[in-house]
Amino acid sequence: MKETLSYVIVTPHTVAKSRTGGVVSRLLSRTNLELVGTQMFAPDYTFVKKYADGLRIRSPQNQLMLLADYMENVVAPSGGRPHRTLLLLFRGEKPCVQLLNACGHVHPQNVTVDALLGETIRDTYADMIFSKDNPDEIYYFEPAVLTPRSQPEADIDLKLFARFLEGKENIVRNIIHPDPSKVEQSLVIIKPDNWNYGSGRPGSVMDMFSRTGLRLVGTKIFGFSLNQALNFYSSVEANLLENLAPVFGKKAKGVLEREFKIAINGETEKALSESFGREYAREQFYKIVEFMSGRRPDTCPPGDEDKPGEVKCMIIIYEGEDAIRKVRDVLGPTDPLKAPGGTIRREFGSNVMINTAHASDSVENSLREQEIVKINENSLASIIKEYLDQSKNQ
Repeated sequence: MKETLSYVIVTPHTVAKSRTGGVVSRLLSRTNLELVGTQMFAPDYTFVKKYADGLRIRSPQNQLMLLADYMENVVAPSGGRPHRTLLLLFRGEKPCVQLLNACGHVHPQNVTVDALLGETIRDTYADMIFSKDNPDEIYYFEPAVLTPRSQPEADIDLKLFARFLEGKENIVRNIIHPDPSKVEQSLVIIKPDNWNYGSGRPGSVMDMFSRTGLRLVGTKIFGFSLNQALNFYSSVEANLLENLAPVFGKKAKGVLEREFKIAINGETEKALSESFGREYAREQFYKIVEFMSGRRPDTCPPGDEDKPGEVKCMIIIYEGEDAIRKVRDVLGPTDPLKAPGGTIRREFGSNVMINTAHASDSVENSLREQEIVKINENSLASIIKEYLDQSKNQ
């Protein structure tokens, strides 16, 4: 069956309340879809009006009128300030059906609390409160997420997204901090081991990061090219060669002494460190690069060094005071076995390489890493346009 694209909008309220991880976890674990794009954006009045008008002309149903009004009253900029909104792009068979089932329907009638099951995203995170004086009047409405009901509707909306997002920066800067000098940005990578199969793990990792109280201001789905991975982890290679080579040179010395019943002098041990030790350290570095990009430096075909990698990551930018320390405290140390309980790496990591996530260790490295992954570029709009072009030609 043909694979198509559809989307979920995570509303500003859901983003601000740090419920994004829970939403992502539900969508990944309760659908058979691939998350192919994510982008934080700040809708302007024009975008909101077009999206709301599109809802109104589809059907006179009350729920669509509610969503249209919500877009104009809540998602639109207030006081001239746009709001952080997250777009999630999914690909697979019948994505609209799967996403709607996971998100849940909007039922504009008074439902008692005891009747809610918490089965869908809207059951869990949405609110619809009716007036005590008039049981038919909605006093407060928050849908948590928006998603189209059919593929034709999805395709219309995707055209709007592609036009609006083209050329937009990938980090939302919608507030002025009282003291910008105290504000930091931490770059986080949800690593490839979280994407091996359909799982709520990426969302669970995001949910744990949300305890920092930091603002999620940018995100993208990303595949490291070989050269990007080599650049990103260049300091790791140097550390491995400096610190690991002597350790394994010494281990090699011990093995040879036991095997051949001879004493090896310091000069030979040094030679072992410079040969076998460095070779072993470099192999560990190659494994890290292969894990992050899907390619090894010594086997990558010539000309493929700058092609996007064959494994997937999610890049996230968290912003706020003392962001670097707060994120790394929740992440935990490199070795999951040494990480304290309650940290991400202790919860989800396997070893020093397959340790779930990366986080910048300094403001300077965050800026360097953002440049390497081209944080202000996002392929989401390009994926949509390529899909729409292919659909038009079929």
